[in-house]
Amino acid sequence: MLLIGGTIPRADISLITGEAQFDGEKLMISGSEISCTQGTAALVSAACAVSTYWKISPPQVVLAGDTGSGKGSRLLYDYLINNLARLSPRVLVLHYILPVMGLMKKVVAAAEKCAKKPVMIADASSMYAAKAAGLAPKFDVFTPDLCEMAFLADPEAIHPAYVSRHLFNAEIADVAELIKAAYLHKSAPQTLLIKGAVDHVVENGAIIDTIAEPNMPAMEAIGGTGDTISGMISAFIASGKSHRQAALLAAQANRLAGKYAQAKPATKIRDIVASLPAAFGSINI
Repeated sequence: MLLIGGTIPRADISLITGEAQFDGEKLMISGSEISCTQGTAALVSAACAVSTYWKISPPQVVLAGDTGSGKGSRLLYDYLINNLARLSPRVLVLHYILPVMGLMKKVVAAAEKCAKKPVMIADASSMYAAKAAGLAPKFDVFTPDLCEMAFLADPEAIHPAYVSRHLFNAEIADVAELIKAAYLHKSAPQTLLIKGAVDHVVENGAIIDTIAEPNMPAMEAIGGTGDTISGMISAFIASGKSHRQAALLAAQANRLAGKYAQAKPATKIRDIVASLPAAFGSINI
């Protein structure tokens, strides 16, 4: 089972759990319609696109509404802490959630009590909490962008806003040095997919793949295009693919979906997700 946990910026919901489905326009979770915008909703929608195309079990989702108070995030943390051992997912993805280091430690401890520890993937603020709490080696996959790589490389930073200036400048020029520093300080898991103009797939500190084509610069301006990559990686791993295969396929499919959607800065992320099946069909898997 693939289990995705994250928050969305809505004050009218507390906690939604259940199976997710995306029909090309609407994301439905246990009968509740969720707008397919950036963030966790985009991640879940992309995971649904993978599961539908390859006819595997759809993702299970734990979604909380949180507009900044942290109340929804705490509900999400509590749910995961109290239910992970029972749910025992094969893959666990953590996304937008208030980064509370103590609660993240409890989530990881709960995951380790599962019958078999799930493959653990983190992106966005869950990744920040994992790194700041010294938990990065307990995860399997992070999906940072270049600025977030500078954060992982800085042993003192507890949030990307506080990255040392020399590292922030270095990320533009030397991805390899940031990777080396992140692994040296035990701030990275086994696998990284570093998202950018060129995507880098990293295993145990070594760059093993890069993806640069098709070049779709307009996608940098579309909110959610990094979230879709994380959702696809999680679903590919849940389907049995290796971390490396999942990262490579997700990066390729994301770029091709942008091409097929004729992406422009005003393009909506749901249009990118709706183009993923065409992208999957053109990749030699």
